[in-house]
Amino acid sequence: MKKLALLATALAMVSGSAVAADMRVKAYKAPPPVAFDPWDIAFGSAIMNDYVFRGITQSNHKAAVSAYFEPRYNINPNLQLYVGLGGASISFPNRAAAEIDVYGGIRPTFGMFAFDFGAIGYLYPGGQCFNAAAIPGSGIPGSDPSCAVSPFGNSDPVTGGLPINGNFAKKKASFFEGYAKVNVAINDMFSIGASEYYSPNFLNTGAWGNYAAVTAKFTAPSSTFGSSGLGMYISGEFGRQWLGTSDAFYGVPAFPAGIDYADYNTWNVGIGFTYKVFTLDVRYSDTNLSKGDCNAFTSDYTAKFDGSFTPINPGGFGSGWCGATGIVKLSADLTAMTNLK
Repeated sequence: MKKLALLATALAMVSGSAVAADMRVKAYKAPPPVAFDPWDIAFGSAIMNDYVFRGITQSNHKAAVSAYFEPRYNINPNLQLYVGLGGASISFPNRAAAEIDVYGGIRPTFGMFAFDFGAIGYLYPGGQCFNAAAIPGSGIPGSDPSCAVSPFGNSDPVTGGLPINGNFAKKKASFFEGYAKVNVAINDMFSIGASEYYSPNFLNTGAWGNYAAVTAKFTAPSSTFGSSGLGMYISGEFGRQWLGTSDAFYGVPAFPAGIDYADYNTWNVGIGFTYKVFTLDVRYSDTNLSKGDCNAFTSDYTAKFDGSFTPINPGGFGSGWCGATGIVKLSADLTAMTNLK
């Protein structure tokens, strides 16, 4: 009897183990993969004490505001198409007070290399002509009835151009550039970059323009300021602007067909602080353009006589638009997929 009881117990244990082994384990569904949404929109705005473009103020060293709107389409996580519309307040010699930027391109990424190829148009509505000689029938590029001496045109009766210094300015300064850029993320903290821009008619002066630059950036570790959410970076740029010869609108007695603008170097370095979507950037910018050659290139309406004679600036007026300046900029940048969910 004892043997029969032991045998029965053993069979029950084996049978129980077999049934347990055959029981289905409850399956838990894995979460579905995050859907890839190819569309995104970036937008932002900024306020700054000085709008500086390649080392030269565009706002007469006065405060300026800017904004942009950029729809994006991601073909895949490493290939993006984009178009954009931007604007900024300016103070140009031809009295244009706004810059409108229309741009678009493609951004492919290969590992640590992020490329950007595109074109941008710079539009400056509301301009006026200042060159009394550039009237219809003169054969001078940029001629317009409004170029005549006031009161029937815009040009100053005394100087024949802008008041005070007689610099010339076309009614239309709009132009476009093609560009190619690359940024190399060496690691989470260091990155370097290079860019190339080319225009066949820079600022509608008749002169071609070619700009090349190199950049570097150090981003502080996210733990630098503890759990505050504050970030920091240090960045800099060195660039060179090459320029061709203007058309006859900007000619001087020694060069009536146009002046050969001076090429120049420009550089900037600064520190920035980030918090959520906000960035505060404090930067130093400068160029090696002399005051005379700066005046010849910019047609600065504030230029004063200071003996800055150069072959392309025979009047001796000097401009401070190309010199050292400090820039403080507060901006906010958002993307719909990241900030508006």
